[in-house]
Amino acid sequence: MKGLAKGLAITLRTMTRRSHTAHYPDALPALPPRSRGVIALFEENCTVCMLCARECPDWCIYIDSHKETVPPAAPGGRERSRNVLDRFAIDFALCMYCGICIEVCPFDALFWSPEFEYAETDIHELTHERDRLRDWMWTVPPPPAPDPAGEEPKELGAARKAVEKAEAARAREAAEPPAGEGGT
Repeated sequence: MKGLAKGLAITLRTMTRRSHTAHYPDALPALPPRSRGVIALFEENCTVCMLCARECPDWCIYIDSHKETVPPAAPGGRERSRNVLDRFAIDFALCMYCGICIEVCPFDALFWSPEFEYAETDIHELTHERDRLRDWMWTVPPPPAPDPAGEEPKELGAARKAVEKAEAARAREAAEPPAGEGGT
């Protein structure tokens, strides 16, 4: 009986309040800072490794590339070959926005953009090519600042130790007299 009374009280309290309706096209919603909207492509970082396409559970990423020969960097060196991106497309009609492609990209070529207004009237237009994916790159928010109370990344600690070691070696070399200038 007590539970029934409590439930009715909550219902009556809610019924007497005015409802709040968001007028969407006129007033845009306040999105969380790292919300998932659409996937953006930073084409310069893409090495056509195909990890994103292979790991995608929906197989909605299409990548085409070709190999190109690069001349040697130094005289006497050998020619290298590299992959050149011809096509990078994502079919958002199939995408389930899981983010696996973004997580597995070893070169930070894919990012979440908060853009969510990309509806189309035709389902075939939901396959977005690299030009459109590149345009969303500029809407990607910067990464959050590191926590000042958090521990330092191991990479920074190792780099700092290497710099300190090199400076100590330079200081020792500067303090020692050069060989052959002894006092006898």
